[in-house]
Amino acid sequence: MTAVDGAPPHTGGPAKPDALQDARHNGAVMAQAVKCARDLAKCAESYPDLFDAKPIDETLFNAVACANAFGSPWLSASGIRMAARTSLWIFGLDWLVDHVATSRDEVDDINRRCLAVAEGAAPTPGDGLTRFLADIRDDAAASPAFAALRDDWLAQLGRLLECGARELTWKSGDKAAWPTFDEYLDNADNYGSAWVNVSHWIVHADQGVLDHIGELQAASRDVQKVLRLLNDLATYERDVTWGDLNAQMLGVERAEITARIDEIVAGCRDRVRPLRADCPEAVAYLERQIGYSTGFYELSDYWGSL
Repeated sequence: MTAVDGAPPHTGGPAKPDALQDARHNGAVMAQAVKCARDLAKCAESYPDLFDAKPIDETLFNAVACANAFGSPWLSASGIRMAARTSLWIFGLDWLVDHVATSRDEVDDINRRCLAVAEGAAPTPGDGLTRFLADIRDDAAASPAFAALRDDWLAQLGRLLECGARELTWKSGDKAAWPTFDEYLDNADNYGSAWVNVSHWIVHADQGVLDHIGELQAASRDVQKVLRLLNDLATYERDVTWGDLNAQMLGVERAEITARIDEIVAGCRDRVRPLRADCPEAVAYLERQIGYSTGFYELSDYWGSL
């Protein structure tokens, strides 16, 4: 499997001549991750009904914080806060949809309440999912770019919710009605990273991002497919145990999944190449998601154990 620059996975070896400077930089990024992880832990304390499940633990907070800190190493903890908090919110949503809800009607009600809050309604009293989403919405709305990107933000959230419900229908039905590999991959919006990304860009949008948001969103959804498949390669055994759907359950071999990842990565890099001059940070942000996740999912996963 190729990483973002085609390099093989790191296997150790002698230190580079600039190892001291590299380590100093990594230490500074890690410091921002630590600050971010503490913020996520406080969020979890603020919405205890949403984050009291055993698999949502301190290790998950740390992993989410690290992913966002190393994904945008030029930003402070406050700069990655929106991406980290939206990522955490998705874990809460996933838990409710995949493991708490007992019917499609319950999931449809969750989705209805979330969309209403995203559009400006008050959260449901005692409901941590919509209370947290309302706080995220208000933080995003404070950004000058929110007015321009609000429709993109709402549309991507809608896709996240819709695709989560669709996967629930697939996995709770007869296996004969399970999707093809392409249908499964087209449903990758349930992974949620494209919504995280547009939330991040609302906070950090410059004119280049605003001018190219359509192209960036398309590239973001390509990246999301890559992350979906990297996750599937890493979590097959867990998904079987938890009753979740995974591309490998559809009869797709690991080699085919790896080949599709490489194909999507190549296409994505072609897609973002013309954008580098106008929005270099946004492009680097997307490419670093691929590179970081390739390394991370080779060795670990975000969820704790049941």
